[in-house]
Amino acid sequence: MAAPPPELRLGARRRPAIIEGMADLYEPYEKLIPIEVLGKRFEVPENNILLRQLQFVAPDVGTGGYCWNAECRYCEIKYEVEGRTMTGLACRVKAMPNFKVTKLAPELKYNISEALRNAPPVEPDKA
Repeated sequence: MAAPPPELRLGARRRPAIIEGMADLYEPYEKLIPIEVLGKRFEVPENNILLRQLQFVAPDVGTGGYCWNAECRYCEIKYEVEGRTMTGLACRVKAMPNFKVTKLAPELKYNISEALRNAPPVEPDKA
């Protein structure tokens, strides 16, 4: 799969250009927010479900066998928010800044594997 255009790459400072046909996939957003997935850092559009946010950085998510309505459980995740660990479905959870995904269902992990390989690791807090 080809690399995303420069305006969609990690660290892009301006709002990404809408790729033809992709505008309908995402809820409206004003900015990208930082999230952590399996120790890697991503910037994803705010106000979207996590499955769409992951599709933003890994278009292969769109080809996965997801039902997008919580029936298949192929998008099951474990995540941490404000120090609490929870289980949920990426098609139902909206990530917020500093959202941390600690476990992915096999199908989802496979679909974002290239993005995981190419993403920078999360920098440890400097206390």
